[in-house]
Amino acid sequence: MPESTRSAPLLQTALHATHRALKAKMVDFGGWEMPVEYPGSGGGLVAEHLAVRTAAGLFDVSHMGEIEMSGPGALAAVQQVSMNDAAKLADGQAHYSALLTPEGTFVDDILVHRLAAEEYLLVVNAGNIEKDFAWIERQVGGWPGLRLSNQSAQYSQLALQGPRALDVLAKLTAVDLAAIKNYWFTRGAVAGIADALIARTGYSGEDGFEIYISSAEATAVRLWNSLLEAGAEFGIRPCGLGARNTLRLEAGMSLYGHEISAEINVFEAGLARWLKLDKGSFLGREALAAIQAAGGPCRKLVGLEMVERGIARDGYFVLSLDGERIGAVTSGSPAPFLKKNIAMALVPAAVAASGAEVLVEVRGNRVRAQQVPLPFYKRPRKA
Repeated sequence: MPESTRSAPLLQTALHATHRALKAKMVDFGGWEMPVEYPGSGGGLVAEHLAVRTAAGLFDVSHMGEIEMSGPGALAAVQQVSMNDAAKLADGQAHYSALLTPEGTFVDDILVHRLAAEEYLLVVNAGNIEKDFAWIERQVGGWPGLRLSNQSAQYSQLALQGPRALDVLAKLTAVDLAAIKNYWFTRGAVAGIADALIARTGYSGEDGFEIYISSAEATAVRLWNSLLEAGAEFGIRPCGLGARNTLRLEAGMSLYGHEISAEINVFEAGLARWLKLDKGSFLGREALAAIQAAGGPCRKLVGLEMVERGIARDGYFVLSLDGERIGAVTSGSPAPFLKKNIAMALVPAAVAASGAEVLVEVRGNRVRAQQVPLPFYKRPRKA
């Protein structure tokens, strides 16, 4: 996983001491000191990953950023800086989107929540908070009727993920959780904490909830401990960023700096289903419309399953069967639940269309890999 090269002291969430007490392995991630796994809790990455797939896992994702856009000009501003159509959101609804450059590549991927008719909450990646806020301010900061506010320091965010997530959370709230649809949210008390924002969203490929509360340490610790206690009967585990990464990879979800970046456009990343070219003008629209009119991108993101022994790590070269370098792995890892070595890679569009086997250069060895559909994993449908 990428680590920050910042020389400034690492930032800490309100749960930092709690992670230390659980003997978490801490790493520098995007300038934050965060738990990558909890081997001291009798778990570790694989156990945490499997807990999310089969029961429940609890993540501290308070390092994520929250930007509020409000006022009469808020909708127009959100529309200008993001690729999805926020005009279609209702109060209490969210969607996946992205901040784009004029070239149609990524400033960041985001979640947009409509809090009210003139109030939106954008959730951005931790390492991009300052960059994203400055980008938005440069694009629309002077627009009339718009108030921009970086509220990241005011929030703690916990992600409860897994097939038993609803059962766990139901023990701590009177909110009708079953009534919250995917990518919708509501407010209510959780573990006695008033006015929590409870969203049915996540980054694991499983059902689950992301809960936004005050960043006060006592509040965050109370919710964390309450969720672990409520989930004990279901086999809940505290989970770190390592499991978060392998879970999202199995689910074929993009990670900033890997599948999406300032060098990768929306079509190449395979995220066109969230791109709304017909909504009107927005940053990146002209470039993306031109790519579409020209027949599509030159590269495409594909899934790879290793046929021979070897792990396709991030950045490894992808080769044709005759040994020509044709692309690179964007993310690769063993998949703990699928028990396979998998990867995502950017390759020429013609290669992606063929579905042909390729080679991955693994420590000087050329290892065969088969192209497979994304995502690698889909959660079972409930009967």
